[in-house]
Amino acid sequence: MSSRPDLGACRSLRARVIFGAMSAFLDAALVYDPPTRRADLALGADGDLLLDETPVTPMLISLGTDRRAEPDDELPSGIDALNAPSSFVARRGWAGDALDPLGRKIGCRLWLLDRAKQTETTRRFCAFWAEEALAWSQEEIGRPAEVSAEWLRKGLLALRCMIDGSTVERRIQVS
Repeated sequence: MSSRPDLGACRSLRARVIFGAMSAFLDAALVYDPPTRRADLALGADGDLLLDETPVTPMLISLGTDRRAEPDDELPSGIDALNAPSSFVARRGWAGDALDPLGRKIGCRLWLLDRAKQTETTRRFCAFWAEEALAWSQEEIGRPAEVSAEWLRKGLLALRCMIDGSTVERRIQVS
């Protein structure tokens, strides 16, 4: 994933409280570091948390966290619910999803591509699972995310997602 919130669109929490302006998105800003494959909270020069008024932060969370595998999903390790004593853990995901009364889930099932082969089906699953992870954009802003997945070279799939003019890109290695 490569993405960085537009720091011009980020404000410190203190400034937000004083001015009280509203936007479609308001989250603690995350900054993604591609070499370490980690995201961290962004801090202003004064040490305050920066707020992100773009969809980048929720996109990073949606695409960068593991969504629980469905019962019919084939797990990358080849273990299925019938022969795995710890299938609950093998299916990953956030336990808090079980507590949402509306049945919403956080994250993305892209982790299921860990042992996938370079096929058209793999490319389609990549795009479908990214669209599934970003389905909240339809509810939040009335427009779905624009998602594309294409093979860059042998074994490397490029995923590009755009919401409201903000883009997040991710590279996925496959066999």
